[in-house]
Amino acid sequence: MTLRELSRKDVIQAKTGENLGRVDDIGFDSATAQIKSVILHGRCHCFGLLGRDEDLEIPWESIRSVGADVIMVDLPEHTCSRQPRRFFG
Repeated sequence: MTLRELSRKDVIQAKTGENLGRVDDIGFDSATAQIKSVILHGRCHCFGLLGRDEDLEIPWESIRSVGADVIMVDLPEHTCSRQPRRFFG
């Protein structure tokens, strides 16, 4: 599976059914070349002019399954709530 194929899948929190977004990037261990996380960029506010939410990094161990259309993850509830990151003020 390629990063492009991963980025077309919605990431769903298994406990709540919340759609967290789509995979934008991956983190990997340069020493072992193993994937350690997937990264979802924060949502923009007003086309990015009013900042955006924090990026969400999901550890690879939290991924429960990768299906044809979605990626199911199991994260603690407080991890899923993104805090706004503002560029002004």
